[in-house]
Amino acid sequence: MRVALDKKRFGPWALVTGASSGIGKEFARQIAASGINIVLVARREGLLKEVGVEFSKRYGVEHRAVVLDVSREDFIGQLASATDDLDIGLVVSNAGTGNPGEFLKLDRQLLQATLRLSTMAHLDITHHFGAKLAKRKRGGLILAGAMGAEGGVPCMANDGAAKAYVHSLGEALHYEFKPLGVYVTVLAAGFTNTAVLEKFGLDPKTMPMKPMSVEQCVSEGLSGLLKNRSKIVPGRMNRILNALVPASLARKMEADLLGKGLASKSASAGSSSSLAGSTGS
Repeated sequence: MRVALDKKRFGPWALVTGASSGIGKEFARQIAASGINIVLVARREGLLKEVGVEFSKRYGVEHRAVVLDVSREDFIGQLASATDDLDIGLVVSNAGTGNPGEFLKLDRQLLQATLRLSTMAHLDITHHFGAKLAKRKRGGLILAGAMGAEGGVPCMANDGAAKAYVHSLGEALHYEFKPLGVYVTVLAAGFTNTAVLEKFGLDPKTMPMKPMSVEQCVSEGLSGLLKNRSKIVPGRMNRILNALVPASLARKMEADLLGKGLASKSASAGSSSSLAGSTGS
């Protein structure tokens, strides 16, 4: 399903963070397909430039690649300098990554870096670009959250807590920005078929519920923005589960799924190490 965006309201430029792969790349593609120019922000320069060239050729739009790590404390000044000459009507704050594992076994510096990426980056982006959108009196913001974050996610405790902040921030700003003519939507996606699943040790073919395609996830997110929904959970089954399954049961289901995935990943890594050791001898 393709969502047609109003270029007058959400253009002539849109900015997407985490745009080199996965959900961010698909946001950039679908936005470009509406004829809106795209600013692509990510750390991986090679992939970012490939994405920009591909979408410019395919959809006839301009692009600007900004190579930047938004987990750095000083990133917003660099991003502002790189985009101040553009009339940006849509911002998708999507950059993030999952760091699954038992809380006490994860490095504290890694947890802190994840927290900066998944909270402070959204805060800086919404504050800087929110002011510019409010001045235009039109435009939109999409913040990437995660389904079930408010209930806590075992084996992803820090990640889930960070996403709960994003949900609260986005839904509050939805109310504040509405009279300013700016739409704000939180995209609370469930498991989506991206490379991140591999970090969780999950195989889309064997998961109890098939993960959503990035195409559907993004199109439902953009559709939610067009309707100025405060939050959208993409996928009918996800919405049913989110509405009907108690938080305590959801935590157990997530713990079982992630626990098995991480155990399988660990066993596979151990087997590979043993094989490498025996081959080396």
